[in-house]
Amino acid sequence: MAISDTGPVVQTTPFVTFLQRVQLEAHRSYPNEITPDPKFYIDLSLKLPHHLSTVEAAFNDLTSGSRDLPVPVKKLEKFVHEYFDDAKDLVPHEPEDFVTDPFEFLLNVENDQVRQWAREVHGLWKTLCYRVSDSVRESPDRHTLLPLPEPVIIPGSRFKEVYYWDSYWVIKGLMTSKMFTTAKGIVTNLMSLVETYGYALNGARAYYTNRSQPPLLSSMVYEIYNATQDEELVRKAIPVLLKECEFWNSGKHKVVIRDASGNDHMLSRYYAMWNMPRPESYVFDQESASAFSNTVEKQRFLRDIATAAETGCDFSTRWMRDPPNFATMATTSVVPVDLNVFLLKMELDIAFMMDICGDKNGSERFVKASEAREKAFETVFWNEKAGQWLDYWLSSDGDEPETWKAENQNTNVFASNFAPIWISSFNSGTFYLCNNVDENLVKKVVKALKNSGLIAPAGILTSLKNSGQQWDYPNGWAPQQEIIVTGLARSGVKEAKEIAEEIARRWIRSSYSVYNTSGSIHEKLNVAEFGEYGGGGEYKPQTGFGWSNGVILAFLEEFGWHSDISIES
Repeated sequence: MAISDTGPVVQTTPFVTFLQRVQLEAHRSYPNEITPDPKFYIDLSLKLPHHLSTVEAAFNDLTSGSRDLPVPVKKLEKFVHEYFDDAKDLVPHEPEDFVTDPFEFLLNVENDQVRQWAREVHGLWKTLCYRVSDSVRESPDRHTLLPLPEPVIIPGSRFKEVYYWDSYWVIKGLMTSKMFTTAKGIVTNLMSLVETYGYALNGARAYYTNRSQPPLLSSMVYEIYNATQDEELVRKAIPVLLKECEFWNSGKHKVVIRDASGNDHMLSRYYAMWNMPRPESYVFDQESASAFSNTVEKQRFLRDIATAAETGCDFSTRWMRDPPNFATMATTSVVPVDLNVFLLKMELDIAFMMDICGDKNGSERFVKASEAREKAFETVFWNEKAGQWLDYWLSSDGDEPETWKAENQNTNVFASNFAPIWISSFNSGTFYLCNNVDENLVKKVVKALKNSGLIAPAGILTSLKNSGQQWDYPNGWAPQQEIIVTGLARSGVKEAKEIAEEIARRWIRSSYSVYNTSGSIHEKLNVAEFGEYGGGGEYKPQTGFGWSNGVILAFLEEFGWHSDISIES
């Protein structure tokens, strides 16, 4: 019998390991009614001239008085203030391509009230733009922030670093804002991470090296090329994308499902290279894992938590065998629809980019890869009765091919069940919703969406189950709104376009209402109610907010706003 989880683990740094101890002590020190944000402690930087060894010794002295009693709050705060900085690794940066009123900015937004608000949202890029400080480059072992070559756009609030999949919707907004240099810088940063680690990290922190996030780098390059025709960027991106493509289609990420005819279909899953509490949420994960006494079960559970973070949708009943029981988290056993949508898009993008650069053989190879994944969508995910694509539960550990079973499809309703409609937005390949739109299929999916219960007063619900997790009811998130809305809008089917515009207007109106009442753009909305921001999960509601800003601007670019249409509810 195995005495430990044998999956891959990417070790973290000594500094991160030490900051986990500080985080745990803070959690012990503060009274129950005050819960310090664990991420605050793991993001600290070591002050000069202190060295880690001397600070560890000082911490040992601080905590050695009594192992049973926590350090008094004032003493802990004094220690943190003496040895650490909490805001010195990022420096505000004025983006060189920002102008207050960009050329031809949202020409189809005729309503003056909406145009003024759009300019304010556009102006938020200045508040979210930073560069990595020189101290991070000169003394990387004093920071958990990773050095990056170009300025960054952060999400905002507690998220003071670049995040991988967030960046796609940030770039969508930057295209509307005509900030092409800033957008290319974001892609350059992400490519540098792929070149260093072999994959784009969840975020640009030392504690995120054990996992990635939804693979959207090719889509970012595509968006920029579509707006700028920058062939040099495409040429630089291709070898990086090939490396990322290999990461997602090999090792533990690769799964093979065999159909009834004996044909094998290669798909991908999320699989974090970590089986311990996540450093940024160590105290929470340690508490959650305390339900398990068996070491192997505990490690597998912690890997499934880290893997849920790799999905970008942490947390959701989508990853639970027995929802809403958090202890049944089993993310590595899910073959997710949307991950494979992103990888299908990557294959189509690489084929498109290789064709641009004259590599016809390479382009054909990736067209064939996309066709194979398309076939897997039909066989593994599509459910004719539901009119949706459903996640698939693995019966084993996924290391060997397993035979498809209808009962392994997850029949619960999630926004991600409709993610494949997004591919219809792009004419860079042969997917069956691409150049030759299957009207009957689109109409079937539209009918399923309308009957799903997901369409709410302020947008699309993430799920129908109210679990208290942030990627469940009643929350809606900007990425899922954009994926579904953009796919429907560009499908060419009249009914699909109409419902897309209606969803987009609900999202914009509610975002505007929340902005007016709170003064901020929020990370997520409570879409079950008009004009309410979202909650739930392991941290307080966040504002800023990168991808939300991007989707608002992208929707206004796509649909405009007539002068006679009110943005008020």
